[in-house]
Amino acid sequence: MSRTLFLYSRSFGCPMVTLAQRVLADYGVPYREIHIDRDPQARQRVLGWTGFLSVPTLVVSDGDGQPITPPTPLPPGVSPRGIDRGALITEPDRDQLVRWLQRHRFVDEIVTNEH
Repeated sequence: MSRTLFLYSRSFGCPMVTLAQRVLADYGVPYREIHIDRDPQARQRVLGWTGFLSVPTLVVSDGDGQPITPPTPLPPGVSPRGIDRGALITEPDRDQLVRWLQRHRFVDEIVTNEH
């Protein structure tokens, strides 16, 4: 199965999205970006997965933008920030994102290059 990384974001500035993009660039990880403020279906997906319009939400997919496995459920109202939910992670910090990328074999080794 071919895996694709999707980055759900917004078309306007967000420091958490910028951080995720920087980490992906540091590691040379290819991804497809979808702006939830321009795509109503993507907006509904993120809302359904997270309970919020949380970006960045990163998803390991087989190419259709849906997680390859259903995300681990969250209790209602709980923030999804930084929680590894299997094929999905939302608003991770740098270390959380790198560990998640390693687990999904998008990254082999840790780059200590801080920005």
